[in-house]
Amino acid sequence: MKKWLGGAMLLLMLLALWPGRAWGVELPVQAEAALLMEKETGQVLYAKNEHQAMEPASVTKVMTLLLVMEAIDSGTLSYDDTVTVSAYAASMGGSRIFLSEGESITVEDLLKGVCVSSGNDAAVALAEHLSREGHDVAVIDNRPGMAERLAEELDVLGIEGNGAAYTVQQQARASQADLVIAATSEDEVNMIACMTAKKLGAKNTIARVRSVEYESQLRFMQQEMGLSLSINPERETARDIARILRFPAVAKVETFAKGRVELVEYHIPQGSLLDGMALKNVAASLQVKVLVCAVRRGEEVVIPDGNYVLGAGDCISVTAKPQELENFFRALGVFRDHARNVMVVGAGRITRFLAEQLSQMKMRVRVVDRDEQRCVDLSEAVPTALVIHGDATDVHLLAEEGLDDSDAFVALTGLDELNIMLAMYARCHNIECSVAKVNRNSFTELINKTAIVESTVSTSVVTVSRILQYVRAMENSTGGGVIALHRMVENQVEALEFHITAGSPLIGVPFKDMATRPNVLVGCITRPNGEVIIPSGGDSLQPGDSAIVITTLTGLRDIQDILA
Repeated sequence: MKKWLGGAMLLLMLLALWPGRAWGVELPVQAEAALLMEKETGQVLYAKNEHQAMEPASVTKVMTLLLVMEAIDSGTLSYDDTVTVSAYAASMGGSRIFLSEGESITVEDLLKGVCVSSGNDAAVALAEHLSREGHDVAVIDNRPGMAERLAEELDVLGIEGNGAAYTVQQQARASQADLVIAATSEDEVNMIACMTAKKLGAKNTIARVRSVEYESQLRFMQQEMGLSLSINPERETARDIARILRFPAVAKVETFAKGRVELVEYHIPQGSLLDGMALKNVAASLQVKVLVCAVRRGEEVVIPDGNYVLGAGDCISVTAKPQELENFFRALGVFRDHARNVMVVGAGRITRFLAEQLSQMKMRVRVVDRDEQRCVDLSEAVPTALVIHGDATDVHLLAEEGLDDSDAFVALTGLDELNIMLAMYARCHNIECSVAKVNRNSFTELINKTAIVESTVSTSVVTVSRILQYVRAMENSTGGGVIALHRMVENQVEALEFHITAGSPLIGVPFKDMATRPNVLVGCITRPNGEVIIPSGGDSLQPGDSAIVITTLTGLRDIQDILA
């Protein structure tokens, strides 16, 4: 109830910019500003500080996201476009992602900065980039003079007003949007923004909803508010971690075809049987049916052919049926059964979802957190988990609570640096499966290059991937639309699952005769009867198939997009 009241007060504050006269009515309203108006006549029923200018907070960023997604949808902008950060963007105060003047960053990473960190600097950088590329950009801000300043600095249309108001959103062409994404840090803001956009005529809306309190109401909210999709980054991240703990030999696991196919990342160590082996010899040498579909070597990521020779230090992406993957790692001598005793540091939202999932998988879960109230809340929510109130940086505490008896360690505090340090310490105690939550891209790159931590997860990556999946599915054409999308290899590789419909021109064409684009590989086919095929040159697609495509390209929306 408390959160709903907070949302109501926010709505009143957003409405506080409307003019009008108040009746002589006194109401017990605690909000700094409020306005109650009769809808049809416009008559003001109650007012408090109604002429005081109030900032709409992240609504401005929501509108920036809307314009960016429209540009991407039209093909005039790409996720991979590089943006150079201006001095003006870097100077933004408030919530930000701490961009530096002259820094180069992709549109995709800026979107993450706006969505996940509510970054003012990221939003301005995106607006600048769109303007330079010749797009028509509108920026909404209700602070006096700010819209004019933005118009001068960024060469955009500056609109001064309440970003949640009907007339203002009309000026920003919200009514014409195919998709509106609301991913601020406040659930209530996201839902209100989506509801408003839907009422205006936006075709689709996506809201980030993190609160456990709202989960039981999601179906209702989707129906009543017109939400196309709700995303809980913490729950999705917990699912990613659970998959890793089920298969500890790998750094990342993604599933396709309702679990019948898995795609994993594996770092080849020194002395591995794969070191010096050509890909065309892998299946015969190891007696397994798997496909190595992507390789990262240093800074280079390739979709390899059969003549490609693997080496120690390579990070490979391998796809196959779960049992075949198990056989693959057994043949390499690195297979480890799923974790049974898991120690988790941090008792936040991700840990709650993770503890629930691991308990269902019959894993023993111990959680350490220095915040007493969070420990109490978690122990009440997940009684099967052993929750320990203490400082995880105290090595004596970790020893006493059974670190050496754990076969997996997960660091989920709010600090990337602490998570990395704790995961490294766990590996020093011969815990081979270590997972750290890391949101900064620079840290992720460092970890992947040095292998100081076995696996990393990021709520921002999860959120963006889920949104991209929906966008691609929304843009389906007739040949076969995207039904699943995952990002691999430091987000440099996309794995997409396409449904093959009867009208696709690719049906019946042998892969050896199919002229596909460079850096595109059909890694696996699943038939409606459950059959899983690692395709060869003589295989072809059939109606009803699901095809998993591995590519370093971005923007594939239809199975036909694989053709040259």
